[in-house]
Amino acid sequence: MNTKNADLSKELKKYFGFSTFKGQQEEIIKNLLEGKDIFVLMPTGGGKSLCYQLPALISEGTAIVVSPLIALMKNQVDAVNGLSSNEGVAHVLNSSLNKTQTKQVFDDIKAGKTKLLYVAPESLIKEEYMEFLRDVKISFVAIDEAHCISEWGHDFRPEYRNLKTIIDKIADVAVIALTATATPKVQDDIQKTLGMSNALVFKESFNRPNLYYEVRPKVNIDKEIVKFVNGHHGKSGIVYCLSRRKVEEFAQLLQVNGINALPYHAGLDQKTRVTNQDRFLMEDADIIVATIAFGMGIDKPDVRFVIHYDIPKSLESYYQETGRAGRDGGEGICLAFYDPKDIEKLEKFLAQKPVSEREIGLQLLNEVVGYAETSMSRRQYILNYFGEQFDPIHGDGAMMCDNSVNPPKLKDATKELKLVLTLVKELEEKFRTKDLISVLVGKENSVTKSYKLESTKHFAIGKNESENYWKTIIRQATVQNFLQKDIETYGVLKLTDKGLKVIAGKDKSPFLIAEDREYDLAQTKADSDQVQVQQSGGLDQILFGHLKELRKTVAKKNGIPPYTVFMDPSLEDMTVQYPTSIEEIGKIYGVGEGKAKKFGKDFADFIKKYVLENEIERTQDMVLKQVANKSSHKVFIIQSTDKKIDLEDIAKAKNLSMDDLLKEMERIVYQGTKLNINYYVDENFDEDVVEEFMDFMKGSESDSMKVLLGEFGDDLSDEEVRMLRIKFISDVAN
Repeated sequence: MNTKNADLSKELKKYFGFSTFKGQQEEIIKNLLEGKDIFVLMPTGGGKSLCYQLPALISEGTAIVVSPLIALMKNQVDAVNGLSSNEGVAHVLNSSLNKTQTKQVFDDIKAGKTKLLYVAPESLIKEEYMEFLRDVKISFVAIDEAHCISEWGHDFRPEYRNLKTIIDKIADVAVIALTATATPKVQDDIQKTLGMSNALVFKESFNRPNLYYEVRPKVNIDKEIVKFVNGHHGKSGIVYCLSRRKVEEFAQLLQVNGINALPYHAGLDQKTRVTNQDRFLMEDADIIVATIAFGMGIDKPDVRFVIHYDIPKSLESYYQETGRAGRDGGEGICLAFYDPKDIEKLEKFLAQKPVSEREIGLQLLNEVVGYAETSMSRRQYILNYFGEQFDPIHGDGAMMCDNSVNPPKLKDATKELKLVLTLVKELEEKFRTKDLISVLVGKENSVTKSYKLESTKHFAIGKNESENYWKTIIRQATVQNFLQKDIETYGVLKLTDKGLKVIAGKDKSPFLIAEDREYDLAQTKADSDQVQVQQSGGLDQILFGHLKELRKTVAKKNGIPPYTVFMDPSLEDMTVQYPTSIEEIGKIYGVGEGKAKKFGKDFADFIKKYVLENEIERTQDMVLKQVANKSSHKVFIIQSTDKKIDLEDIAKAKNLSMDDLLKEMERIVYQGTKLNINYYVDENFDEDVVEEFMDFMKGSESDSMKVLLGEFGDDLSDEEVRMLRIKFISDVAN
């Protein structure tokens, strides 16, 4: 057994260049080679594909890999063929091949060259393919993205349901099913459908502690995302939209705002899709705006953020898409924008589906609403959904979500819940959310008129609260199972047993809802300087850009992807520390001695030249650095405010008038650099005036002095208004 293990490690090193297996990979491979059926539940980035690629490469015969996407197959086939010096080790068999290409695949399989054959389930049922595969040696069958088998899964593909019958017709071999997202219900469904009830199950934790989860209301979304992306300049990110039209529009919007973004969706021709994907992988584009067609099987470890422009249709989709961030264990921000109106649109879309599909879709959607509106730890919510327990206080990554960093205030809405439930009962469970809200706030519409609801005692019973407030109550009552939407008469609200208990006074537990959170961009973790070095005044953006270009050149020379030379956080640290020797490069964040020796010389030489040309004064312990601009006093001002020196003293030291100093400071913050003058403001301004000014600026469409003096001229001098404006731009916009 030990020899076998040693052999497996040797094969791993030979084909993949790794010295050790990850997690349960070795155990999975060993059991598969012994002919046992295997079920693998492993989060994105956990190394699923190696679990069938390595055993296929070292087994006699050809392994059939059933995969749902042509683009994904191509990606994997290229990767596998790159592992071996022999041609034809991996092939695709699908509708994209012509007769000559298909013959080549068959010939390579017969000759024993092909170890992995990737097929779509639709291709596998073709009689000519089945006949051919019956007559050759099959080592085992791997079913990737196995959640497609289950109608409870988020990518249900009906043709996957017949796989068991097809596999049995081809060969009596072991089956390995793999997925990155499956709730206990989906797992059970997959195993039953594939006849794998006795399979060995390997389940890794779904927790990704380096990912930070945040949900924001969908307000000024285009502006918010542009601001966010600019705050993470030069970093790789994915923006997911639900429609192809929105992908095209938003990619264009990012481009006109100077952001290097490309679209990706199934409607683009294949050449454009492949080119855009490759440009993103090779760092010729920072952002991909995509539908869910993008990302499956894409192994780019340094995606720093995943933004959901639209909330997805299920938590499985959400988990899988956010899982593409931070696969290297570094920073990964998952930011979703949520608008209940989007959910209503998705519900209307579901209304046209068959009843069984509609019921499943609505339940999956309800979980998404629950996640978006929850006041508990978002990590805990996701992991509970996948059947995993998580300690929101001490668990790994416990503070990595907006609800943990900035807990929402909870409000007891038991009285309002009871009022809504009683209204549903007394109106005989005949109405939808919209109409119930109209009754509550006393607003006439065609439904209230036709049922003469204006003359009932219920009309305007909740007029002291807004429509949005009642919408939240009804949504939360549905999420928490006091109400449910009727499937047959789509959208009509019915009482559950739990809801009836509240009306009867049998359930007296409080009904708590989260109050709407105020989103101050300066305070949210996804924008704060705690998450990344880039937000600090010390990051030299110009040098950072040069180093990224240099990294590309070094990567190209070595035939490797740029992120494998130095990670982004390492480049950022170089722009702060200015290392000019290999030894100093070795002390940079995320760079070991080996990497410094291998790649460090080019970077040290470049930085040395840059420091000389820009007359940058390097001091050993200086953390905050900036390019010295001969026409300004930028570096001195940034360093001095960081040391909390009085503004009058800063002006005096450089022989500047206060007006000149403020001009310099305005130039600094408007260029996007953070300047911390809170110490000066706290000392010299009334707290209420500052708060009032900040609130006004948040709602103002202009930051012109004319507008600001018109509002605050009686209480503040011109200089004071300028100082507070500098604070606001620094805190909120940078």
